[in-house]
Amino acid sequence: MRFLKILFCVLGLSLVFAPESFAQVDKREVRAGNRKFKKDKVKEAEIDYRKAVLKDSTSVAAQYNLASALYRQNDFQGAGQALAAVKENANSADYHFNAGDVALQQKDYAGAMESFKQSLLLNPGDMEAKESYLYAKKMLENQQNQQNQQNQDNQDQNQDQNQDQNQDQQDQNQDQNQDQDQNQDNQNQDQQQQPQISPQQAQQMLRAIQAKEQQTQEKVNEEKAAALESAQKEKNW
Repeated sequence: MRFLKILFCVLGLSLVFAPESFAQVDKREVRAGNRKFKKDKVKEAEIDYRKAVLKDSTSVAAQYNLASALYRQNDFQGAGQALAAVKENANSADYHFNAGDVALQQKDYAGAMESFKQSLLLNPGDMEAKESYLYAKKMLENQQNQQNQQNQDNQDQNQDQNQDQNQDQQDQNQDQNQDQDQNQDNQNQDQQQQPQISPQQAQQMLRAIQAKEQQTQEKVNEEKAAALESAQKEKNW
């Protein structure tokens, strides 16, 4: 039988637990665990169920009630693993209902829908399974909408970042082009300000410089000759 049910109310979801073993050979450890579970000694019941599983890992009763104990302790992953261990041997409506319940707690809404669907196929008149299926479907839609919105936000953010980077690159390129244009204008202006000399003027300037150098050389030679003559006179005296 089911170890939990989902009840829809104004305040939300209310969970009611009711663990019992399947109609098969009831092992001593399973019976001991059931007694402790009814006394709300869930942790001790879990230990007994685990002992039963060690003796017979295919025991539907042991695995099913172990899942119940783990669920009560909010170990939903462990509960799901216990149920999965006997999936091939437990094909009842209640089994699939409880598997859907565990999937809901783990926010695996697609898995929950599938489990509730299997439960309804075996028991079409189960209103709780129908309500649970619709609830899982709604939660899956909300989850997908949130993921789509998040993906859209990420795309918008990436697009804004790319636009900012492109704008920065354009501004940088524009500044570089302006600097290059300014440097070129300055060079052109300097060249325009420099006086332009024709070949004839350049030749005249060269002849003038050569003439100036010749005059300077002649003056130097005259001074040397005068100094030599003066020194010769002094020697004669």
